[in-house]
Order: sequence, then C-alpha cells, then structure tokens
Amino acid sequence: MPKYTNIALKKCLGLKKDESFLVVTDGKLFDIGKEFLEAAKRITKKTKLIKIQIPKVHGTEPSKEAANEMLNYDAEILITTKSLSHTNARINACKSGARIVTMPGITKEILERAIDIDYSKLMKVHERLGGIIDKGKRVKITTELETSLNFSIDGRKAFGRDSGLFTKKGSFGNLPTGEIFVAPVEGTANGVYAVDASFASIGKLKKPINVFVEDGNAVKIEGCKAKELEKMLDSVGKGARNIAEFGIGTNEKAKITGNILEDEKAIGTCHVALGNNIGFGGKVNVQLHLDGIIKNPTITVDNKKILDNGKFVF
Repeated sequence: MPKYTNIALKKCLGLKKDESFLVVTDGKLFDIGKEFLEAAKRITKKTKLIKIQIPKVHGTEPSKEAANEMLNYDAEILITTKSLSHTNARINACKSGARIVTMPGITKEILERAIDIDYSKLMKVHERLGGIIDKGKRVKITTELETSLNFSIDGRKAFGRDSGLFTKKGSFGNLPTGEIFVAPVEGTANGVYAVDASFASIGKLKKPINVFVEDGNAVKIEGCKAKELEKMLDSVGKGARNIAEFGIGTNEKAKITGNILEDEKAIGTCHVALGNNIGFGGKVNVQLHLDGIIKNPTITVDNKKILDNGKFVF
C-alpha cells in the first residue's frame, strides 16, 4: 500500500482495529477510494465503500441513502469529485460522532506530494495563527492587483487547528491539510478581490477573476470565466453570493495546480469562498461553496500585518 494511505488512516484518522470505517466515492475517483478501502481492511474488518453520483457543483447534498449511511461509522473518508465538506450530510455524520476526512478532487500526485508533512510543526503554526484570528475583529486583504477587501470576524473562531489530526470524536477536515480559516460576519464584507491562482469548479486561471462585494455579497463578477461563475451562483440562489470563508494556506509542500483541494493549502496564498459556511461558524446554508485562491496577499488583522506579499510576518 502507498505510504499516504497509512498516514491518512493511522496518523490522521487514528483508525483502530475495533472501529468501523466508510469510504464514500464516485465513478471518477473510485480507484483511489478502493485503494483506501483495501488499506483500511488491514486495520479493521468493519469496512464499507459506497458509490454516489457526481453532481454539478461543490456542496451539493448526496442522496438520502448515502447521508443515512454516513451516520453509522466511527471514521470516514469522502473521496469525491465534488466536495461534500460543507453539506448537511457531512455535518450530521460528525454530530453522530464520525471522524471525517474529505478529499474532493484528490489525485495520486497530490497525495504523494502533500500528505507526508511535519504535522507537529504545522500545529504550532496553526495555534499561533488561529489565536490571532480568534482575538481579531477586522481583516483587510490587499494585493498588487485590484484586491482591497475588508470584513468583520468579531466573535468568530478560527478553524483548522486539528492540523490534519482528526482523532477526536466528531472531528473533520481536508487532507491534504494546511489552512486556518474563518467565517466572516455576514453582511460586513466590502470591496473587491482579484482571484489570480484558481477558482473552484473552474480550475487554474490564466487571467484574474474580479469579484466586487457589497454588504457581504458578491454583486458583480468580471474577468476570466465571469459568466460561467455567475451562472453557477444564479443556479443556487442569493445565498450563493455570500462571502462565506476567509482562509490562509500553510502547507509547505502544497502548490498551485488548479486543484482547489491543494491550492488553498499552499503557503503564500489566501482564499475567499462564496456560499455555504454553516459548518464552521457561519449562518448561510446553501448547496454551494466555491473557493477563490489569491496569490501573494498582504493581510492585516486589526491593522497588524500577518502576511506581507505572501510572506508570514507574525
């Protein structure tokens, strides 16, 4: 078995021989899902794999049958083309006690590159960065492009402190790991952000996408693939335009490939997501969550700089 399966199952999930384990996958990523199932069988006899349909957008709920199945296991890995991270199915499974790792759009190349990291070192970075976010009230993001976006995080807590170690009952996160993120207070974001690395459901960008924000919502989108993005948002409804997430990449081995799962973890980037944030302290629950990755940002929390042109300064 590849090294990354043991790291994910034993170190990150802490799977034990007396526990039950579920893989949720689809037709496109079935081979990787089967690889993790076979690795899990070497640890526990209580294993199962279920295959779901591939929806059009990230954040779409799986079938009721799949959602109900997810309520019955100690540990789960969701290896799907479109993300289940911000679905009610995942949230409810965690509430039932499941420890869950999601890997939307994962590839073997990403697994081989970005899973085998120093988790202890990463946890120290996350504790420091998470503490700054927890105490913060106002964030501002600027770049050499058009980005100038500010919003409140007053009363909101940082997520990501698990740092890839999801061994506590009900814990959840991505692998590869490597982000500290928070839900901005709804209705407080104003300005514009220029996404110049990649955008969920679109991929790596040759030219930036500019998202104009008023009172917490994306009111206008210009640039590369703008019409395609507008169509996705309109298909879901008003809540899809909510400024849902602000996150900072912290994984030293992650790089920009056009795959959001890895891109948002790359050091020297931040990301702003639209849509759903109910699962990490926000109030908006829609069937869509789209991250936009921004290169080399300068970020201040309460006027104290923590990133300067993509470099940590805290």
